[in-house]
Amino acid sequence: MGLLDGKKAVIFGIANERSIAWAIAEAFRKEGAELAFTYANEMVEKRVRPLAESLGVELVLPCDVTDDGQIKTVFAEIGKVWGGLDSLVHSIAYAGKEELRGSFLNTTRQGFSLAMDISAYSLIALAREAAPLMNGRNGSIIAMTYYGSQKVFPNYNVMGVAKAALEASVRYLAEAVGPDGIRVNAISAGPLKTLAASGVGGFNQIASHVYDKAPLRTNIEQSDVAGAALYLCSDLSTKVTGGIHFVDGGYNIIGM
Repeated sequence: MGLLDGKKAVIFGIANERSIAWAIAEAFRKEGAELAFTYANEMVEKRVRPLAESLGVELVLPCDVTDDGQIKTVFAEIGKVWGGLDSLVHSIAYAGKEELRGSFLNTTRQGFSLAMDISAYSLIALAREAAPLMNGRNGSIIAMTYYGSQKVFPNYNVMGVAKAALEASVRYLAEAVGPDGIRVNAISAGPLKTLAASGVGGFNQIASHVYDKAPLRTNIEQSDVAGAALYLCSDLSTKVTGGIHFVDGGYNIIGM
């Protein structure tokens, strides 16, 4: 018997087989969950569909999270096919490459708005449509964040501000949907080699520093984050909400 037997989860943010979202999908499927995937555009669809087929996922839907109409369509389809929803995984973040290099002073108004919209506001937009499908099901919403939301990391710049907004949104959403039995949490993962991380200048130096200084003297893997996600979306965490769950080898506790 799997931890997620009978549960239905929609996962936003699979880009390729190195994605945190993909590792979560594999873990969820192994534990019995029925899955739905979304993709942002045709280029991403070409990578997502073969992955979906490998897990027997039939519900694969287009969704640009900056478009409220597309978001409504996705959850309307989920409601029609499944009749309800147990878990929502938000693994979405974006900032232009030019915003992730050099001084934070060079952040543009347009770049700031785009990073906040895709990386932070999208969680609110998705949760608003998912919540009615989760009523009475002990639903769980999880998002992916990073310690750069709380401390300064070289070149993380506007993404750090967007992740700070995401973490605040997790707390406010937890209060907003808590009366309906829905919980909202975020996982703060250590540095991982993903498509998103490749856009951050100096990523390898950050990963090397964390490896040397984290209490466990190691970097994490995608499967480590997937394990935490499995816990947060299973019945093992039915009274856990509004939190930021660190999966970083303990790096976040280190001062000097």
